[in-house]
Amino acid sequence: MKAEIIAVGTELLLGQVVNTNATFLAEQLADLGIEVYYQTVIGDNRQRLDELLELAESRSELIILCGGLGPTEDDLTKEVTADHLGKGLVQDREAYQKLLEFFETTKRKMTANNLQQSQTIEGGIVLPNRTGLAVGTFIQKESHAYILLPGPPSELKPMFIEQVRPLLIEKFPSKEKLISRVLRFYGIGESQLVTELAELISTQINPTIAPYAKPNEVTLRLTVKTNDVHAGNQALLALEEKIQERVGEYFYGYGDDNSLEKVVVDLLKERGKTVTAAESLTAGEFQATLGKISGVSAVFPGGFVTYSEEAKADFLKIDSQFLRKHGTVSQECAEKMAEQARKLAKTDYAVSFTGVAGPGMLENQAVGTVWIAVASVNDVSAAKFQFTRGREVIRRSAVMEGLNMLRKRILRKK
Repeated sequence: MKAEIIAVGTELLLGQVVNTNATFLAEQLADLGIEVYYQTVIGDNRQRLDELLELAESRSELIILCGGLGPTEDDLTKEVTADHLGKGLVQDREAYQKLLEFFETTKRKMTANNLQQSQTIEGGIVLPNRTGLAVGTFIQKESHAYILLPGPPSELKPMFIEQVRPLLIEKFPSKEKLISRVLRFYGIGESQLVTELAELISTQINPTIAPYAKPNEVTLRLTVKTNDVHAGNQALLALEEKIQERVGEYFYGYGDDNSLEKVVVDLLKERGKTVTAAESLTAGEFQATLGKISGVSAVFPGGFVTYSEEAKADFLKIDSQFLRKHGTVSQECAEKMAEQARKLAKTDYAVSFTGVAGPGMLENQAVGTVWIAVASVNDVSAAKFQFTRGREVIRRSAVMEGLNMLRKRILRKK
């Protein structure tokens, strides 16, 4: 089956919104053995959308439209698709009831245009929206299938996973499957990773290796096409072992939705350990990053933001003479910050950050100079980094390095 993804929305064409839905949908369809041949972004225009549907039908059997299901005048996807198929729009009773309950709960007035969110194409299968109000539609006509999904990723993703995937598996069963495994790496750039794996990449046939550079990390997607799930997983395992032999020191976890901070929090939970932080140039960003992970309170009781020399002295109880002697941008300061933070918070580990985020120099240290220390009950160690580019990149890079240093320290036997 050939699939095509059509993202509807003028805001996408203008670059005001990034089209992350296409990436998600393409990966999901690949996992089902459905190949995406075309992806298109189109504005909120009736005639052009109708023409694009006709073009899509000439080259694809499965057409997925995302966006344009809302209540405003420029939300045209449902209406244009229904007209194109010679169908009408009908009200879905459950979606209508959900609309009424929403407006009653929020004490807001429901206007007539809100009703179109609960409409579906006549003869189609309603796709309930667990996280929003606009329902989706699955409809087949002759040799084509059409899926209409909402634009917000927070609505589209659960709708696809919970509603669309089971439908596609039921209606378009395939013996051949695409099985993927995502490996995540930190501390190595994409070019170096590709160089280290050049032999494997140049000879790949099935399974395949696809590198993706992301901010501060690189991922590899290993994909195998197979009729036998067990054999496919064994092929992926064999390929991964070869990759780990070459670049395993940079590997930290699996999965599309994983992250360095999640791995760190999970490690702390598994080992029954706790962590705190003392931050200067990062101004709480490390702690905020940990705070994104559900259940982090079990391993992170709180921390310190000590931007100035006075705050370091007052909050962390570091002697002012010590700070003046060594400077705040120094190994000694970083280590003392981590030691004091751990003692005061009574945790197993502490991470500290001190340095120069810019725009100007500090203590004769260049912009991008950062000291990061990790303290445990038994020891403390610090490392110096020289980051480049802008202030926010420097701060984010420091946070990632701090997470990685903490991860490695947790994994040490002693």
